[in-house]
Amino acid sequence: MDEKTIVRTLRMRDLPSKVGYRPSTIYALIAAGKFPKPFKLSPGGRAAGWLEATIDEWISEQAKS
Repeated sequence: MDEKTIVRTLRMRDLPSKVGYRPSTIYALIAAGKFPKPFKLSPGGRAAGWLEATIDEWISEQAKS
C-alpha cells in the first residue's frame, strides 16, 4: 500500500486553537519576523494560509527555546 502525505492548509481561524495566540498577536509576530508568513492561496487573491507542517515546525522550535 502506498503511503500518501496529506498536505493541510491552515487559515487564520485555525491558528488560535493550534498555537494559543489570538490573531492580533499572530499578526504582530509576523510583522516582527517571529512567525511564518502566510502565502496566497490563489494568485492575486486575498485568501492566505499556512502549511500545517510549517506551523508544526514553528511550534517545535518554540518548545526548544
